[in-house]
Amino acid sequence: MTIKQSIREIQETFDINAIYARRVFSLADKTKLIEDSGRIIGEKPKPFVKWVGGKRQLLKQFRLMNLYPPEKFDSTKGRYFEPFVGGGAVFFDLLPEKAFLSDLNLELVTTYNVIKDDVEKLIKLLKKHDHNKEYFLNVRAKKVEKLSPLQVASRFIYLNRACFNGMYRVNSKGEFNVPFGDNKKPLICDEVNLRKISKALKNVEIKHQDYKQVLKKARKGDFIYFDPPYHPVSKTSTFTSYTANGFSEKDQIELRDVFLELSNRGCFVMLSNSNAPLIIEIYSEIKKDGIRISKVEAGRAINSKGSGRGKVIEVLVTNY
Repeated sequence: MTIKQSIREIQETFDINAIYARRVFSLADKTKLIEDSGRIIGEKPKPFVKWVGGKRQLLKQFRLMNLYPPEKFDSTKGRYFEPFVGGGAVFFDLLPEKAFLSDLNLELVTTYNVIKDDVEKLIKLLKKHDHNKEYFLNVRAKKVEKLSPLQVASRFIYLNRACFNGMYRVNSKGEFNVPFGDNKKPLICDEVNLRKISKALKNVEIKHQDYKQVLKKARKGDFIYFDPPYHPVSKTSTFTSYTANGFSEKDQIELRDVFLELSNRGCFVMLSNSNAPLIIEIYSEIKKDGIRISKVEAGRAINSKGSGRGKVIEVLVTNY
């Protein structure tokens, strides 16, 4: 069996993407390939934070539609960038050998870095959390600027696990404002997964910065995935805010221009967004440059009313 056939067997046996399958093959004992591949895959971390609009549910659909990952992306030479990292579902799915993650949400970035550098102290602090509405409101009311990075991370994870439906949302002052959830026994401290994440992040750069900073580092052969705040599909739509500043129509157009510049450099670029008229319009304007717009069906699980949950159409924009 050739190397290519072996990688394909790993990919099909465990239903994983081709990039991660190649990495598993490189690490596995070739004398017991499938067995050892299973062991390696069993150690794979998953996102530590539940994130509205997270992509875990869509990754298989992306693969079946041949939209992800880029077939020609070589993770041994190219680097992976995720500038709106959020829950990091795509990063954790790929586990590329060299990655740069960033976000404008300072609490989120702080939490990633604490998991990376100080996971055992974080685990100890997470185990101290109580779980009732009064305690939750007291933790939510704490001023983040007065907390240490370790305390910020502990608070961030606790609130995400204990709040309503795991929704992350801030008000115009940048304050977390989601109400107490109805889960009586949320898993506040998933210490096994946190240790796996810490290990996976050891060689990953995680920064608090604007997405446009990717232009300073990205080069031909790199893979960039953009998952920005979605544009409203109508004037009456309500979208979650992940930072106090929001993301305007002007921001969406600037992001489109960054997408095109990276594409012209020879990078592999993928972007998710809503099926809003503006998004279709601005990316249709660059279809002549080899840009492809695909529509995918996503589940909307977070809504205060059951009737508001269901399937919605999103778009995936790619240049490969």
